[in-house]
Order: sequence, then C-alpha cells, then structure tokens
Amino acid sequence: MSFVIPLSRIGSSPLTRQIYSWFRQAILQGTMRSGERLPSTRELAEHLHVSRTVAVLAYEQLLAEGFIAGRGGSGTYVSEGLATGNRSAQAKLAKVKLSSFGHSVEAAESKVNYPSKRTTSLHYDFAYGRSDVEIFPFEMWRRMLLRHARKAPVRELDYGPAAGSLALREAIAVHLRRSRAVACDASQVIVVSGSQQALDLIARVLIERGDRVAIEDPIYQGTSEILRTAGARLLPVPVDREGLRPAGLPKDAHIAFVTPSHQFPTGAVLPLARRLELLDWARRKDAVVVEDDYDGEFHYEEQPLESLQGLDTEGRVIYIGTFSRTIFSALRIGYLIVPKSLVVAFTSAKWLCDRHTATLEQETLAEFIGSGLYERHLRRVRRRNAGNRDVLLDAIGKYLGDRVEVTGDGAGAHVVLWPSKRISESVVIERAATRGVGVYGISGYFLTRPSRSGLMLGYSRMKEEEIREGIRRLSGIL
Repeated sequence: MSFVIPLSRIGSSPLTRQIYSWFRQAILQGTMRSGERLPSTRELAEHLHVSRTVAVLAYEQLLAEGFIAGRGGSGTYVSEGLATGNRSAQAKLAKVKLSSFGHSVEAAESKVNYPSKRTTSLHYDFAYGRSDVEIFPFEMWRRMLLRHARKAPVRELDYGPAAGSLALREAIAVHLRRSRAVACDASQVIVVSGSQQALDLIARVLIERGDRVAIEDPIYQGTSEILRTAGARLLPVPVDREGLRPAGLPKDAHIAFVTPSHQFPTGAVLPLARRLELLDWARRKDAVVVEDDYDGEFHYEEQPLESLQGLDTEGRVIYIGTFSRTIFSALRIGYLIVPKSLVVAFTSAKWLCDRHTATLEQETLAEFIGSGLYERHLRRVRRRNAGNRDVLLDAIGKYLGDRVEVTGDGAGAHVVLWPSKRISESVVIERAATRGVGVYGISGYFLTRPSRSGLMLGYSRMKEEEIREGIRRLSGIL
C-alpha cells in the first residue's frame, strides 16, 4: 500500500508532524474515507525511508485525536462516522474542451447503452445478445488457464505480437475454414479485444470524415455510433424478411456494413442470390464490404450458407467474428479476417490502439480450440439453442397465434415478434415487467422512422419451462 507523501528534510517541521499533517488533511478532505485501511507503521516507514519510530509517533497522534482507530489483528483504519468534506465539491472544476470526437461520443451515450440494464432481475427474461454461460466448461478452462500461467516462460509475458498469438490465429483460421467456409490463412487473422474493437479499427483505417457509408436499417447501434463518431455520412439501406435489399444500395458509397448470417436485429438470413448481388455491387463500385458474423455459429433446419467472405474472389470483404456469443463476453477476444493487402495497416492500427490482446487468454483459447473442446462445446450450445427455439416457437403458436408475425427463427439466438396490431413498445415492455417478463423493443435500432413496432426475444439463457410461462404471461398483455 503506497501513499505519495512529500517530506521535506531541510528547514521544515519534524518528519512525524509532516506525516501526521498529511493523513489528517487527507481524512478531512475526503481523500481517505471512513473504514479505509492505512498501511502498517513498518510498511509506511519502509516506503517513506524513515525510521519506524517516526511513523509510530505520527499514528499515535492521529489515534489520540480520533482520526484513526486500531482493530486487533486486522490493522489501522480511518475512524467510522467522520463527517469529512469532499475536495472535488469544494474545488472549482476546469472546463475541458472536447474534440469533435469527444462531442460525438458524449452525444452517443444514450444509444451505446441501449437497451439499458434492468435495475431488477426478472424471472422470465428474454434477454438477447448473451452467451449461455451455464453450460460452458469453466473447470476445464480454469485448468488450462492455470497451466499456461504456471508454464509460460518469462519472455512470453512481455509484449506480444500486435496481430495476436500465432497459435490462436492458426486455430481460428482452421476453425473458420471448416465451419464458415472462410477463405483465409493465419497471416490474415488479426486478434482484437472483441468485435467492438474490430469495428473501431475498420472505421479508423478505412473511413475519412464525410465518407458515404452504406448500412443496414435497422442496425446494431455499436456499428452506427462508431461510424457517426468517425464522421461518416450514413446511408440506410432497407431490410426485409430476407435481409438487406441490394436494390437499395447507394451508388456513391465505398463501404457497406452487413450482418448476412442473422441480420441484427431482425434476424433475417441473406439468401445466396442477394449475397452475390452485394458482391457484384462492391465490384462495380470498387467498394469494401464488412461482414459481421456475430451469430454465424448458430443455424437450424437447413444447411447454413457459407460466409460472404468465402464467396469473395477479389479481396473486398472484411470478416468480423467474436467469441463473446459462443464462450463468454468477459473473455474480450474477437478477430478480423482482412485481405492480405490490408494486413500491415490493420496490424499497425491494433498496435497503436492497445499493443496486443491479453496473452495468457489467447494461448488458453488456442488450446481450447485445437483440442476439440471448442467444437464439442458449440455442439452442446447448438443443441440447447435448437431445443429452446422449438419450445419458443411452439409457445408463440399456442398462446399468441396469428396476433404476431415471427422473424429471425432460422438462425442466431433471438427472434422478433411483430404484433399484427399497432402497439406501444414501451407500454408493453413496462407491463410485461410487472408480470416478471423481460422483452425488448426493436425501434431503437432503426435509423429512419420504423413502419411497425416489434419485440425482441432472446432464448439462449432460458429454461424450457421459463420460455413457456413467459410467453403465456406475455399473451395476456398483447
């Protein structure tokens, strides 16, 4: 425990008095608060390079005046119940001038926190965008992580490669070639701290202020707000039951952002014909397409379509993936698959942003994938999601019937309910919460005025009986 206590040894008050005065002032100003632990006199003396007697005398004076109190066998603490001042409240705060980026991100605060986290938990919460942490093999993960921490040579705990661990990049490339038909090798993989950083790097490397950018409407707000703060001019392209409509692509955009495997938030799956139209547009306009494959691992009934990147023959597609949906969000590991012509630019941008992603977690993930445990875990998640999806669709058919239209049930881990009658999303959400049911509105993801209201329902973390009862209760509100 360290404190910055400036001591003067020339022509000043005794050292004991200086230490006493510093702690007294820190307590009175609120820098040190009630119940906060102080270092032992031995630690303080060693830290300040003074004799222990000096530290003991300072503490004795503070004890005598009631500023601190000793707890037997525990240590010395700031006394409870002291009515101390707040230095920040008394001082005049400087008005720091924000950059244009600073103003943009400040204005985006309400959107990046959408939907806001509930203050109380709900028993039947159809939350979406979450991984199913209950069935993840945490014990196996902990053992792998601990083994890497114990065996890692000291030199490997220095700064790592900006593009990521070679072992992890190779494991990701092998997995994606098999599971998503992505055409890549390890040299094209850039390991990032989640897909949000991937989007930020793309905006930094490829977009100038004023550039015209084509995006789906509706769209994930994490994408739209990053582009806004980068100064891009957003050109919304309508989405229907089959995803982005290529006929609506603008003539003068040089980059497009899409979620073809499970459009966010509608859940539409972009068919092959539209994928080819999108790539043809990119070729004709000399444009780049960013494919966010956030939910590509989850698909049902029909065979999954190969990735857009796998259809690209000209190096125009940048592919984004993440482990937040398949492992757990706190891992903060995602990846970019970039054309070889862009590897140097993106690797340098990653280095400038945060040097590299955490090494031990990368090595552990590489082993987790290479050992086959990741694919085994994915199969379990797919089976559970498929079972929950079937229960959800059955409950919707039983309790809601033709009162709603359902989209997004072919892939991913959430669906959208489109009520046949006009509703107020906020009213339905509020009333559902009073009955213990958590549902979420879709209108906040539209850039233009939505033509209809809808409710998003995730099902990856719910039990089958919770899904049935949640839909039954929702039917009484709709």
